[in-house]
Amino acid sequence: MAGRLDAPELPDFDILKRLARDQLIYLLEQLPGKKDLFIEADLMSPLDRIANVSILKQHDVEKLYKLENKMVQGVSDQLCFLVRPRIASVKHVAEIVNADKASARLRKYKIIFTPQKFFMCETVLEEEGIFGDVTFDEWAFYLLPLDDDIISMELPEFFRDYFLMTYELWKEMVEDSENEIKPRQAEIGRVFFLDRDVDYVTPMCSQVVYEGLVDDVFRIKCGSVDFGSEVTSSNKSVKVLLNSQDKVFKEIRNEHFSNVFGFLSQKARRLQTQYDKRQGMDIKQMKDFVSQELKNLKQEHRLLSLHIGACESIMKKKTKQDFQELLKSEHALLEGFEIRESTSCVEEHINRQISPLESLRLMCLLSLTENGLISKDYRSLKTQYLQSYGYDHILTFANLKQIGLLTEQQPGETLTAVESTMGKLVTDKAVGKLTDAFSSLARKSHFRALSKRLNLIPRTEEEYDLKVPRDMAYVFSGAYIPLSCKIIEQVLERDSWTGMEEVSRLLNNNEFITIERSMDAGYSCNVQRVILVVFLGGCTFSEIAALRFLGKEKGFKFVFVTTAITNSFRMLESLLES
Repeated sequence: MAGRLDAPELPDFDILKRLARDQLIYLLEQLPGKKDLFIEADLMSPLDRIANVSILKQHDVEKLYKLENKMVQGVSDQLCFLVRPRIASVKHVAEIVNADKASARLRKYKIIFTPQKFFMCETVLEEEGIFGDVTFDEWAFYLLPLDDDIISMELPEFFRDYFLMTYELWKEMVEDSENEIKPRQAEIGRVFFLDRDVDYVTPMCSQVVYEGLVDDVFRIKCGSVDFGSEVTSSNKSVKVLLNSQDKVFKEIRNEHFSNVFGFLSQKARRLQTQYDKRQGMDIKQMKDFVSQELKNLKQEHRLLSLHIGACESIMKKKTKQDFQELLKSEHALLEGFEIRESTSCVEEHINRQISPLESLRLMCLLSLTENGLISKDYRSLKTQYLQSYGYDHILTFANLKQIGLLTEQQPGETLTAVESTMGKLVTDKAVGKLTDAFSSLARKSHFRALSKRLNLIPRTEEEYDLKVPRDMAYVFSGAYIPLSCKIIEQVLERDSWTGMEEVSRLLNNNEFITIERSMDAGYSCNVQRVILVVFLGGCTFSEIAALRFLGKEKGFKFVFVTTAITNSFRMLESLLES
């Protein structure tokens, strides 16, 4: 560790919040006077991080409403709607306007689309007969800083609904900046764009770092979480902002869960020691203690109690779910061992009807690690799932197949040279049986080849020490290094994509492109060590923790931009049809 470089300072991304807030206030003031604001449900949490209720009221917003199916007409003579450019949202607006027209009530209406207005929105307004009754604006709110190094677009539907030519957009931005008369000083040295379909395996794995587990169990939304009575030990739920300002959370967020209780107990002892300093103080010292330290100590004590409660709640839920046995099955799948036993484990999970999403997750993980399921297993598991959870899920299987999460191997994909030879000697019926047998033994999946090529599964005779992790595999208990993170590590080690051609081929020939930017002699070494990683389709807290670990080890500072924070349940929920 003696040669480790200190990580450079990050740019101040809070400016993104300030810019978004200023633009929103400007748009609201374009409708002068008292107004009611209708907000699309998905925008309420992000808006709260940008401009809270008191700020909105300072700019003449009288009442706030959630835009939803039930009719709410508001009380003001001016109505403002803050929505995504979605057909359903525009139709809700049209219902309110048409209800006013039917009752001969005259009001002003303004729709603010974010991040932009689509042509189809205008088409719907024309069809609904209100195009001339409303005015439009666009709020260019694309990026929300959730923490010092995490920026989210808060577009969870992106994974299912959108495909963007991001590389072309990035190239235009670089060309524009190079043509500037006075180029700006760069603050970021390297940029990676990763599409989620490069690595579906990682989000399908159970998370075991603290922040990932909190997300899996309590669902972190827009950087905050609601802890219920099982955590607070009271009748009230508490909303907690989870970022680096929370001193307790900052120190445990990236830790493997097995280390968290030990840290929290040490923290409790240190806090108690600081409280005990009051003993023997004179009046002046006590006054200084109360004015300078006591408030912070109370805040830390409150947060400590909440995180201890969250850990206890996670332990209870995971113990009830036989979490350790589940992890063993996952690790066997990742390593490619005991596939038949793993398939039986998935079948048992389905037949016990433990959870429709959990069963789907295991089926997807089995398919992804084995390059698709052999037809016999695919049909059997699908039938059992539909019988357990309902035939409405036939459409779910179609979605999973289309996106590549759960696929059936096509005839001929698993045929080996040995099988071809045997086919000349035995009957067709026997060949069918041999095909099933060989397919599970001789098949080489892309994940297996990638895993071998990139050493995704650490091979060592020593037990993995989770207290002192040696690589990024600690985020999955030492069993697996996230593929997405390993690709980034390899490129940084080579300082280029050279030597990664075979990896590119195994990832379906996705192009790896480097944009070289001219650098002057004063180009800072620190800038080169600030790395922006853009995840299209979502990224997990496990991947963030892994890359933060890599940054500490190598002296890099990673900044994460993602369409949304995701996990296996969010990804699968977006594909459910029932």
